[in-house]
Amino acid sequence: MTAAARTLAIMPAWNEAAVIGDTVRELLSTVEGVDLLVVDDGSSDETAAAARDAGAAVMVLPFNLGVGGALRAGFKYAWENGYDRAIQVDADGQHEPSQIHAVLAGLDQADISIGARFSGVGDYSVGGPRRWAMSLLAAVFSRVARTRLTDITSGFRAANRRAILQYTRHYPAEYLGDTVDSLMTALRAGLTVVQVPVAMRPRQGGEPSHSPVKAAIYLVRSVFALFIAMTRAKNRVPLPTLGSAPELEATH
Repeated sequence: MTAAARTLAIMPAWNEAAVIGDTVRELLSTVEGVDLLVVDDGSSDETAAAARDAGAAVMVLPFNLGVGGALRAGFKYAWENGYDRAIQVDADGQHEPSQIHAVLAGLDQADISIGARFSGVGDYSVGGPRRWAMSLLAAVFSRVARTRLTDITSGFRAANRRAILQYTRHYPAEYLGDTVDSLMTALRAGLTVVQVPVAMRPRQGGEPSHSPVKAAIYLVRSVFALFIAMTRAKNRVPLPTLGSAPELEATH
């Protein structure tokens, strides 16, 4: 990947007005050579205005699509505007902007790069059924990807041009679709993945995606999401070489 590669950070946000301004300002002041798009996922608060005031470009969805729907909209924007790389970044401050270039560097080895917790960096931890689910997912995906993966549910991940196109064609909005289903579909389409160790911070505010009291339900639903992902038909579509011109018809 050349130094001139155009890179877009995609930040899905739903009712994150309390923290998104600080998150955007930190990213823009810390990371050079990366454009930022906030996808306001039908928020009922002032998320869009706060992100715009902080300096981000903002795409406003008319209603809530979920993380997967918001990210797919962001990847379509990245594809149609000719970005070579895109990286998903949380609006709640968990993903440290200083590690964005480390995750992007993984694209020198694979189509998708995952910023992984539980890989020897930082002290982020989970326990109980949630941890069991993560371990099961990691074991299955490591086998499919033929490389060791420890953090399949991390939302801190980057995509090259081939992966961006794949995501415009299939990026499910269902539960865990933005992590489990999208990655399995990409692997079954022939894309490759690598993980990069990162440290993550606790949420700085906003509304969490998962309640701790639903940890046991998370385990069951994770297994179900994995089953759905593995039973989808393989979609080995022709993928472009890096630097190819946009195929706008592919995003319809």
